[in-house]
Amino acid sequence: MTAADWATALLLPLGALFALTGTIGMVRFPTLLGRMHASTKPDTVALLLILAGAAFQLPDVRTALPLALVAVFQFMTMPVLAQTLGRVSYSRGMVVAEHLVTDELEEALEKRRAETGEAGREPGGERE
Repeated sequence: MTAADWATALLLPLGALFALTGTIGMVRFPTLLGRMHASTKPDTVALLLILAGAAFQLPDVRTALPLALVAVFQFMTMPVLAQTLGRVSYSRGMVVAEHLVTDELEEALEKRRAETGEAGREPGGERE
């Protein structure tokens, strides 16, 4: 076995392990924001490890560039997606305020409501 084979043999199962922990976190975490965290962070690392393991099996660097593009797009889209989903779920009352340590978004929204004269958000429970 070559060094590339050893690297692939290490990185692919490690990536699968990260994907498994993300899946377990999605099932086990009780809150929406916790589940979103479990679905974005470990799965991004899992994809990077799997792509790196696959890249070691390619003949040269030029053929591995599409894998690098996949990794870059993953890093660009997953944080934006998680942020957007978190804000939408918060604005629709699907986030339980008691589970938040600091609610900076509510403070910013209250300030905006005071400036525009809008009514406040009803505190809601998490719906699933």
